[in-house]
Amino acid sequence: MTDGRTHAWLRPLVALFLSVVFFLPLYLVLVNVFKPSAAIVADPAGLPAPPTLANLAAVFSRPDHLFLFGLINSIAVTALSITIVTVLSAMLGHYLARSRHVMAKVVMVMLICGLMIPVPVILSPITAVLKSLGMMTTLQGLILVNVGYYVPFGVLLFMGFVRSVPLELEQAAELDGAGKVRVFWQVVFPLLRPASASVLIFLGVWIWNDFLTPLIILGPDSGTTVTVGVYRAIGQHQSDFGAVFAFMFLATLPILVFYLALQKNFVKGLTGGAVKG
Repeated sequence: MTDGRTHAWLRPLVALFLSVVFFLPLYLVLVNVFKPSAAIVADPAGLPAPPTLANLAAVFSRPDHLFLFGLINSIAVTALSITIVTVLSAMLGHYLARSRHVMAKVVMVMLICGLMIPVPVILSPITAVLKSLGMMTTLQGLILVNVGYYVPFGVLLFMGFVRSVPLELEQAAELDGAGKVRVFWQVVFPLLRPASASVLIFLGVWIWNDFLTPLIILGPDSGTTVTVGVYRAIGQHQSDFGAVFAFMFLATLPILVFYLALQKNFVKGLTGGAVKG
């Protein structure tokens, strides 16, 4: 009885502590967006009194249009990357989940090995390949790198979910004369919507927040994303902290809206492959 009562108050306390830890950085960004730089230096955690929109205006009025260019590039890179990865991962994940060929197992092992290699380790050979293809400092090169690196994650997630889809549905469609391609797109893929939402959210957040890869591939001067834009906005002698906080706030909004739009199917997509149907 004592253990039960202890756990009854301990779990909410731990949940509250973790919530405060994760919310504190968000709180600091939100309150400092609407304070002048002098007030930020004097009291970073204080509430804005009175609030000001000058920091947001400073971001949009930059003569180099750093935020606008970074936003356009980030949207293009993220949207194209996650769309291509989702389509390729769904097709390959379906094939590997249904195939009994030994090569399917070999491919799966290779994909798992690919997930174990961090991006910084392979950036040097990646840049060499992109230079030989003439795709260095281009958005196409960055998208290609994202697709190649994140496909293994999408494949493994789709494989688990495909196994929960009854094989009889595909067999019935094939008996009606549908080919394998038609069976996948018209029967299987619509059932993978929760898994697709999970892949889109995970990869969307990772690619949108990625800093090192676009910094190296696009270069600090020839191109930018929102994360690289924050780095360039800070500068070596930056003193306008309000504009920096405003830049970070605006850079977070699009991916937050994207998550809220897809979060209904997020948990279902993660747990859907846990039970084989």
